[in-house]
Amino acid sequence: MGARLGGNIGAGDDLAETHEINVTPFIDVMLVLLIIFMVAAPLATVDIGVELPASTATPPPRPDKPVFITVKPDLSVAVGENIVPRTGLTGALDVATSGKKSDPVFLRADKTVPYGELMDVMNLLRNAGYLKVALVGLDARN
Repeated sequence: MGARLGGNIGAGDDLAETHEINVTPFIDVMLVLLIIFMVAAPLATVDIGVELPASTATPPPRPDKPVFITVKPDLSVAVGENIVPRTGLTGALDVATSGKKSDPVFLRADKTVPYGELMDVMNLLRNAGYLKVALVGLDARN
């Protein structure tokens, strides 16, 4: 048994058209994408663990695909996540930057690395033609 509330009983059974977009599926897709990016973003960072010293300087904007050079506590050097010998640093950087020596490279070093060793790596970068070197540190402004 069915009942019809409101409206004329003798009117046709045609449903009225609605001219609105149903945004519920759109919101569902956006939430799923948000969760995917929240999970994937930490995986896109460099995984070589070093203890960085703190800095109070305001950081400049980060490029789309930064090239990181890491000096580990055992004084080994890595370009991105690949450990390279110091003699092969220039070749590895040329591959990582596609030969664009005008792009900045980011130099990270563990805080236990002696200053002289860090300067040796910076000299290697300068001799290779990479003059835009940014030093990476932790943000200590807070």
